[in-house]
Amino acid sequence: MTPAKESSRLRAPVFAAQRIDVFYGTSQILFGVDIAVEEGQTMALLGRNGAGKSTTLKAIAGIAPPSRGSVSVRGAQVAGWKPYSIARAGIGFVPEDRQVFPEHTVEDNLIIGAKKGPDGQDYWTLQRVYEMFPLLVPLKQRMAGHLSGGEQQMLTIARTLMGNPIGLLLDEPSEGLAPVIVERIGELLRKLRDMGSTVLLAEQNMHFCLGIATSATIIDKGEIVYRDSIEALRANEEIKQRYLAV
Repeated sequence: MTPAKESSRLRAPVFAAQRIDVFYGTSQILFGVDIAVEEGQTMALLGRNGAGKSTTLKAIAGIAPPSRGSVSVRGAQVAGWKPYSIARAGIGFVPEDRQVFPEHTVEDNLIIGAKKGPDGQDYWTLQRVYEMFPLLVPLKQRMAGHLSGGEQQMLTIARTLMGNPIGLLLDEPSEGLAPVIVERIGELLRKLRDMGSTVLLAEQNMHFCLGIATSATIIDKGEIVYRDSIEALRANEEIKQRYLAV
């Protein structure tokens, strides 16, 4: 993801969903969800398990197409497009279950993900990725299937960046990982935020997001119930207790 210029931050949505409904079979999961992530913004999409966070990301990425509503990337309507077409439009998706190529090396995984961005961006090269992810350097020739969960999470984020996306969807990046790895991923996301990257971060772990995100959106039972700055959420005990307490 090429860093945003300071002058263009927080102006136009890079990607957005408007009034989307999503079904899995006959079960409706999302109910009129509206969400828009602006250039340079790191938005935390928070909610309890099963609230609809992952489905929202999958709807934007084209994996769970909405039955109603629209999805746009830089103003172009992409609802109904195949996931690979939305990826070519500049949306990078890091799934919850990582999905590395286990019988390929770390470096091969990165090369497989390499492409220019929708405007020919080639900011993220192997060299730059290794600079951003020094943990991967000594693992270049290791088979991805032999990595730890935290190493696979780092690799999946790095592989997605190799596609030079204009917007990044991160699904539960801290889930199931050791605290030291969660802290490393947090440091990485803060670096991306400070570079002006555009990120939608779906998480149950509010505390993980507080030091990373610039804004917060809460989803509950498939509906958006709260939007504000991360500072406002930090101070709002009623909202945190109602929608985020376990």
